[in-house]
Amino acid sequence: MMGDAMTTPRRSQPAGFALPAEIRGAIVERLADLYGADRADCVAEALEAVAGRLHAARPDLAARPRTLPQDPVLITYGDQVTAPGVTPLAALDRWVTERLSDALGTVHLLPFFPYSSDDGFSVIDYRQIDPRLGTWSDIGAMGERVTLMFDAVINHASAQGPWFEAFKAGQAPYSRYFRVVEAGEDLSQVTRPRTTPLTHEVSTADGSKRVWTTFSDDQVDLDFANPDLLVEIADVLLGYVAHGARLIRLDAVCFLWKIGGSTCIHLPGTHRIIQIYRLLMDAVAPSVLFVTETNVPHEENVGYFGDGHTEAQMVYNFALPPLLLDAVHREDAERLSDWAADLSVPSADCCFFNITATHDGIGVRGAQGRMTPAEVLGLAEAIRQRGGLVSNRRLPDGSDSPYELNITLFDALLPPGADPAGTEALDRYLTAQAVALSLAGVPAIYVHNLFGSRSDHAALAGVDATQTEFKRLVNRHKFTRAELDGLLADPGSREARIFARYTRLLQLWRQEPAFAPTSPQAVLRLHPGVLAIRRGPEGAGDVICLHNLSGQPAELMLPDAGARTDIVTGESVPAGSLVLPAWSMRWLRRPIP
Repeated sequence: MMGDAMTTPRRSQPAGFALPAEIRGAIVERLADLYGADRADCVAEALEAVAGRLHAARPDLAARPRTLPQDPVLITYGDQVTAPGVTPLAALDRWVTERLSDALGTVHLLPFFPYSSDDGFSVIDYRQIDPRLGTWSDIGAMGERVTLMFDAVINHASAQGPWFEAFKAGQAPYSRYFRVVEAGEDLSQVTRPRTTPLTHEVSTADGSKRVWTTFSDDQVDLDFANPDLLVEIADVLLGYVAHGARLIRLDAVCFLWKIGGSTCIHLPGTHRIIQIYRLLMDAVAPSVLFVTETNVPHEENVGYFGDGHTEAQMVYNFALPPLLLDAVHREDAERLSDWAADLSVPSADCCFFNITATHDGIGVRGAQGRMTPAEVLGLAEAIRQRGGLVSNRRLPDGSDSPYELNITLFDALLPPGADPAGTEALDRYLTAQAVALSLAGVPAIYVHNLFGSRSDHAALAGVDATQTEFKRLVNRHKFTRAELDGLLADPGSREARIFARYTRLLQLWRQEPAFAPTSPQAVLRLHPGVLAIRRGPEGAGDVICLHNLSGQPAELMLPDAGARTDIVTGESVPAGSLVLPAWSMRWLRRPIP
């Protein structure tokens, strides 16, 4: 589907600004692939004007060097913590400052815009703060204390938003902002992340039209085959930068470009769009990083690094959560070790965004190719036995397959009937969490993982719990400040014990040079139940990270001579044989002369 000619009136370009010739040429080349050579210069001019406005407002950004985050990332909703007399964003800011300033340096705010469904992922207005959360001033104040990561939900927009209302009314340019399915268009091969209908009929000023709805009827897919839309979203992204975003998560980005008769996932057009936006950032805000969120098999997921210089600097490590869960359930780390041994990135300019769970739960598509379909079904059944829910996706043959597990990570790891406050439960949980800290990359911690939250089944009351949007509520409980402080006030409570141990690990991670995101990683084969990773160049100062993912003590032989120091306990550990207790972890550093 070819793009239409530009219809949006061009806004004035700040005097004296021009994209560097090399960057402009690369953008024009990619635009020609998308829209044809005759349109490429015109679209490039519009993009140049968007970039010029940011440069005029924030010229300092062009001089900031690009570096990967050196701090763990907190993933949270803007109203995760509320308190009387202040906006939710201000309440969150205060709580993070008071409780996590030593443990975390970056906060990923999940969508904080006006929305109509899916807890923010059906955006009504990309340029405003949801008034129920606060204001842009609240965002600015938070950005003075932490690095900010924003969500860019650009595959789709709300069916209740002004863009879609204008689309239905036939108003330019919005009349071509949404993906319309043409008569006879072949959709039989489209990759589906849901079991809901792919398209929905809507009434417009031009008659009934069938629109593309990858995720729900309230989330209508945008049409990047229209260059006006490409420019509009560029303006949105650079607006986020102007408001303080230093990382931008590209939500569900793998579905952006759609061609009938294809799978409509990972198409070359999608990669061209990411590359264009990356080039714009390189010109006016090179320190801003893209993080792609693509819940797909690992080999497809890493494609969003591009060649290591042209697309995302960070990619969600979606294979880690299901493989970690599989290892704990089977008490066998070998499959996880095999996968970790194969991890690589194409350059030192990029790294993995390491998660153990997210606000959505635990996606399972990343394990495809490492786990058989029968094993994934078995994992889903194990989650049901733990009180969790399973969201499916529709396959081309009409059958359904697990897509994500809707449960908190603590409950997912806890065997049925086990004591959730017992020492074994906490050790199992924190050793699993330590895996994401030990792997090369940047650890990203969903806020509920800090406390080992239990699944919030009460949140399902009165909603359609057959729908993915609502199944996810079990992992999205919001706290009042009084409630959260109460949970952590008793040092003997399960939540307080987890929080204290977890934040201690995060503090140590920030202090340890071997855990730098691109520091070398090597998997050691020391015991079938143990994931063992060496971080840093082998020699003085390297750290051996040991994780016993089984319920039995593991006797293993350390791989080199000389005592090491456990940086968690401060204990000196001699060379030779070591017994690692069940469900325990150790970070052993070689002395630095």
